[in-house]
Amino acid sequence: MKATQPDNIVARATFSLRMIAAMTLASALVLAHSTAHAADWVVSGNDGKYQRVEGRDTYLPDPPPDTLTLLDASQFPPQVKATVEVENGIQGPPQAVAVTPDGALALVAAPTRYDEAAKKLVMDTFLQVVDLHATPPTVTRIELGTHPQGIAIDRSGRLALVTGVDGRVAVVGIEGNTAKIDDWIKLGDKRLAGVSFTHDGRHALVSLRDEQGVAVLDVNGGHVSDSGVRLSAGVAPYTIDVSSDGKWAVVSDVGLAGLPNYKGKLAGDADAVTLIDVSHEPFRAVQHITVPSLPEGVAISPDGRWIGVQAMDGSNLTPDNPGRHARGKVVLFAIRNGEAHKVAEAPGGEAAQGIVFTADSKYLIVQFNVEHQLALYAVNGGHLRDTGKRIEIKGGPSSLRTTPR
Repeated sequence: MKATQPDNIVARATFSLRMIAAMTLASALVLAHSTAHAADWVVSGNDGKYQRVEGRDTYLPDPPPDTLTLLDASQFPPQVKATVEVENGIQGPPQAVAVTPDGALALVAAPTRYDEAAKKLVMDTFLQVVDLHATPPTVTRIELGTHPQGIAIDRSGRLALVTGVDGRVAVVGIEGNTAKIDDWIKLGDKRLAGVSFTHDGRHALVSLRDEQGVAVLDVNGGHVSDSGVRLSAGVAPYTIDVSSDGKWAVVSDVGLAGLPNYKGKLAGDADAVTLIDVSHEPFRAVQHITVPSLPEGVAISPDGRWIGVQAMDGSNLTPDNPGRHARGKVVLFAIRNGEAHKVAEAPGGEAAQGIVFTADSKYLIVQFNVEHQLALYAVNGGHLRDTGKRIEIKGGPSSLRTTPR
């Protein structure tokens, strides 16, 4: 029987409603799928020329190139997505790389090369800009006139800060696949180290490695200035990380071994990590936490619950030193009621470097420099566990950072 006009209207309306429902469901599924599989970008800078042998610095006669490795840590284990030849070195804080939120652009500092004829390590003075969306990825250089150290990119992906060994911070503007120096800030006369933005992007923290303490920078509409505020830290503040909940920052203090040309003999004595309250102004250092020697890398989980520390614990020393240990330690602290409490530790690598959390706060990625590996640890609610998973790297991983969170 032929449908009447009202029947046709009802049928069309019913069909339209079903189509809308189906499209809404499909859109929801696509959104859920894309959210569940949103990339968690991590970059590792790797030194191909340097090799630590039982605590002694050596340089390979015919080394592979230094590289930058791009990983996606949204799945376990993280997947390597790209490897690019750059110039990178182990000397300096393990935060000499950074990547934009979309994974399109990376910045690489700490450029070094070994002069075989002169038997000398050369510290170059340029920042490297890596276009990861180009096929193949391209690398351009920006001359700074000083050897760059730590790098941080803000959550907008349009502003970066690069610390130097001359006490200055370069303010870098990012637009698309290009970057340029917009300004310089003078904080001191000696080496700076790590740098990180606060979650709201209104401030940045900079380690005054040789002159001690942590400088607070003000950020307003892309303009960066020295607030004049200085925060307490331990000896030789080094790496800095900030939680995504906007409450905490943590600084590793590498002690006497981190001071310039220190002449004394060290035997792996304890060092410290500093917990800073950034939830309101003025910021305040609230706790100095004892950790094994040389906390080279430190990370705070995005949810603000955990602090991960990669400490060398004497694994950087020579066999004749009584403080020598074959492996370092990965130490986990829980933040409870405004204080950090040690909850677990596990064996680490030999003289390992950087450490970061995955975006879900469930895993730690640690750079095993001597072993040329990235090691994966499960946090498991405070029960730290080495998963045994390793990502092989060509060269010694020396700097490690996640996308801004």
